[in-house]
Amino acid sequence: MRAWLAALLLTASIPSLAATRVVSLSPSLSEMVVELGAADLLVGRLDAGEPLPELVSVPSVGRYGQLDMERLLSLQPDLLLLWPGSVGVAQREQLNRLKIPTYIGEPRSLDQLADQVEGLAVALDRPQRGHELAGELRQRLAGLRAQYWRDTPLRVFYQVWDQPLYTIGGGQIISDALAVCGASNVFDDLKLPAPQVSIESVLQRNPEVIIASTQAQLDAWKIWPQIDAVKHGRLLLLTDKGLERPSGQMLEATAKLCEQLAAH
Repeated sequence: MRAWLAALLLTASIPSLAATRVVSLSPSLSEMVVELGAADLLVGRLDAGEPLPELVSVPSVGRYGQLDMERLLSLQPDLLLLWPGSVGVAQREQLNRLKIPTYIGEPRSLDQLADQVEGLAVALDRPQRGHELAGELRQRLAGLRAQYWRDTPLRVFYQVWDQPLYTIGGGQIISDALAVCGASNVFDDLKLPAPQVSIESVLQRNPEVIIASTQAQLDAWKIWPQIDAVKHGRLLLLTDKGLERPSGQMLEATAKLCEQLAAH
């Protein structure tokens, strides 16, 4: 199951001095470091799939939920980048006791993503690049909202997992990306970041579009022809997984999603 199911609220703590030895415990924040031109500061990172070329040589400090604390400490970081869901509760408490300056962030909207770019840039002593990149993201975001706005948003069911069935709740950054594209999350009223739902509840909410990451997941819905999405052939395969990694690339992934939805 995708690790971001454990996503928590956005918080941020920015150290007072620029860092020189950074360990990132968030793949999306690792990517953001690269986008800010500060990859040279990274001395460790959390593994999560295929990394950007700039990150290949950066030592690993573990995977989601399996942090190698001894390895992390050996790197002598003066700044940790943390997404709370990537580290278990016990190890988060252990990290807190170490008193290492920590930047914690999980943006819940694309506007917050742009804000996070600027905040992280300050911590990395790249304020000008952060200001420029955040400005580019905000401009792109405004353009997408204007281009894809609808009087009546498309009702979308975004499938995260199939066994059991998970989706995204309200106040989640992917839900915000749907809104940018002129769509609405049919489970927006649920407050958990990634709630488990039933097939019956999906049938009841009758989405006009279903989005999933595999064709098999989409095909499984075809046994329910009473759903508007199935009836009208609106089963969309997620083509850019960057939508689930809140770094700068998420804006382009959102643009691709908007293009897909615009056909409906």
